Amino acid sequence: MNTSWLRRHHELLRTLLILFLGQLVSFDLALTSFTSSLLATLGLDAPITQTSFMYLSLVLVYGSIFFYRRQRLLVPWYWYLLLGFVDVQGNYLVNKAYQYSSITSVTILDCFTIAWVIALTWIFLGTRYSLWQLLGAALCVVGLGLVLLSDSGVGGGGGSRPLLGDILVIAGTLFYAMSNVGEEFCVKKKDQVEVVFMIGVFGFLVSLCEIAIFERSSLISVEWTSEMILALVGYTISFFLFYTLVPYVLKLSGAALFNLSVLTSDMWAVVIRIFVYDQQVDWLYYVSFLIVVVGIITYSKTEKDPPPLPVIEDDDPNVEYQALNEDNAIWRDNASAS
Repeated sequence: MNTSWLRRHHELLRTLLILFLGQLVSFDLALTSFTSSLLATLGLDAPITQTSFMYLSLVLVYGSIFFYRRQRLLVPWYWYLLLGFVDVQGNYLVNKAYQYSSITSVTILDCFTIAWVIALTWIFLGTRYSLWQLLGAALCVVGLGLVLLSDSGVGGGGGSRPLLGDILVIAGTLFYAMSNVGEEFCVKKKDQVEVVFMIGVFGFLVSLCEIAIFERSSLISVEWTSEMILALVGYTISFFLFYTLVPYVLKLSGAALFNLSVLTSDMWAVVIRIFVYDQQVDWLYYVSFLIVVVGIITYSKTEKDPPPLPVIEDDDPNVEYQALNEDNAIWRDNASAS
């Protein structure tokens, strides 16, 4: 009886922890959206630059842990290069959208990532979905279509060029989907410290290259203010926390509850738009949000655990870390023998 009581309380505490972490990620995502929108309002038109500081922070923190472990890479570096590249493009397009569209439009349209993930996993991973899951995804797309309808002028969407901003967000979610699918594969089968560290490394290197090509003139013309610097610091911290928390939440709860938790960030965005920017929210946004909620619940209720992903190694799927000094010793033995 005591064992049963402890088991029930353990499950309850675990559920409460998952809900707390999910809402923490949701609020953190809303803060990231707010600070990015604030930077655009203050006149900083350099979306790659603002994310480069986040990638650098990932390198400094997770790189220290990675090198302290003295472990070697479990995934080939060129996969991380690809992940870093698509991640930078997704962040660039979504952050660029804040120059033209409202914070509510950007955060709601972020849900388009779900549709892209379904398409990518169907084509490349062979994942099959039930009719209820496809119906839920279709409802999400319908809800997102209402946002486009509002921003095209029917409901008076916010922003200077809201329709262009919406297109940028949708394009950015495609890159987010590619990054999420690859990152989920690596995190679930490998080491999340390595994954976050290497995404930070190649994300920072790709950002430096693109800054030199696309944003050098924009940075020269920027008039830096204390408000802009504080907003940039806030964006870096909130985005760093997002990249830190997401792998843990995914491992604890899976994609279904995670998507439901992150969905509440849209309502945080509505609150920010009303009370911080003093802007009215069109009634179509509330209808869109309701339809998206119904769609994600429909999808999540019928979601099943995915089949185990294949491992990258050809030998032992449970390969553990090997210290670099062991490899060096083997290399020295071979060198001395020759």
